[in-house]
This record gives sequence, C-alpha cells and structure tokens, in this order.
Amino acid sequence: MLRRSATAILLLIFTILPAAADDSPRVVRENIEWLDVWIPGNNTTGQPRVLLVGDSITRGYYKAVEDALKGKAIICRLATSKSLGDPGLLDEVRLVLGQAKFDVVHFNNGMHGWGYTEAEYAKALPELVAVLRKGAPQAKLVWGHTTPVRVSGKLDQVDAKTDRVKARNAAAAAVMAKEGVPVNDLFAPLAEHPELFSNDGVHLTAKGSAALGEQVAGHVLKVLVAK
Repeated sequence: MLRRSATAILLLIFTILPAAADDSPRVVRENIEWLDVWIPGNNTTGQPRVLLVGDSITRGYYKAVEDALKGKAIICRLATSKSLGDPGLLDEVRLVLGQAKFDVVHFNNGMHGWGYTEAEYAKALPELVAVLRKGAPQAKLVWGHTTPVRVSGKLDQVDAKTDRVKARNAAAAAVMAKEGVPVNDLFAPLAEHPELFSNDGVHLTAKGSAALGEQVAGHVLKVLVAK
C-alpha cells in the first residue's frame, strides 16, 4: 500500500510540474550541406592574412581577390552553405579561427537559410560578430552585403527572394552600425546588371565575380593600410 501511495504522489508531482523548456535552437538544414575551407600560405611570413567568410558567391570571387592582393596579403576562405540561425555556422567559424591568425575578416551570410525568418536572421548576427571577435581578436572586421537574386532562365526579371535579401541587408546594416563594423555594399553593383549573373540567377559570371572581387579587394586593402 505504501509503495502504491508513493508512486501515485510522484505521478501527481510530475503531472503538476511544468514541462522543462526546450532552449535548443531551431535548426533548418538544406538537403545537401557543404563546407569549403582554403588556407594557403601557412609557411609564408611577412604578409598579413585575410579570411573571406561567405558562400558560393564568395568562393566565386575569391580568386579575383587573391590575384588583386598578391604579394600584399595571404587570402584565405571559409565558404559554407550553413546560415545564420544555425549553430553549425558558428562551429565552422570557430574551427577555422582556431587554426590560424587573421588580420582582416571580410564576412557575409544571407543567401542560404531561407527557412529562417528575417527576424531570426537579425537576432543571430550579433553572435556571429562575437564569435569572430573572440576567435580573431586582432582582426579588423568588414561585413559584405548579400547579393540580389534574378529569376532562373529569365535574368531580366528580379526574383522574389531579392526582397528578402534587401530586408536581411537592412537588418545587417543596423547590427553592423551598432557593432562598429564597416559595410561593403555588394548588392548595389549588381542590382541593375543582369548580364553579370549566370543562368541560375544566383551565381555570377566570370565578369561578375571579377567585379565583386575587385571591390572586396579594395575594401580589404583600405583596412590593411589603416591597420
């Protein structure tokens, strides 16, 4: 009888107590996730090191930046499909920052993670900045806006995702102003130039990647000179 009473009391307690809150972040993943890390010049001394953080757009203009700054800086990259809101993005950034030191980090995120709202996107930005500052305390940070999107196969038409890109860029600009991080506007140079896009409406032609690479290299060089 006593054993049954004790069991009944425990069941009553667990029924009355509120369920523990699930504090784990909401994770939205794509069907295929990928990560591309390229860290050259590990035995090179006497040159500053620059890390470009972004996605396939960043990977596309990486070579143009490397060529433009050859002999002036070692250019590295972390390109990923992970998006703001996904803790996996922060883990990947920590991994790279833990293995090398950088003088400048030019970072962007916004073309992936469409399953997250723009509010979730904006909420996740300060944590990314914090991870970069902790992992690369000597580095100067530069934020790169996300590029526009055109309709696949109909490049003369702007894709509806571009409105979301604009909202994300506005949110990022507000966060970076508060954090004291300069913004490199990569949206404007492409906004009226559909000829710079490949047929999928997202990625750029060689000419488009070269144009963005030149702009990124210019911003990075200014930061390096000032530093």
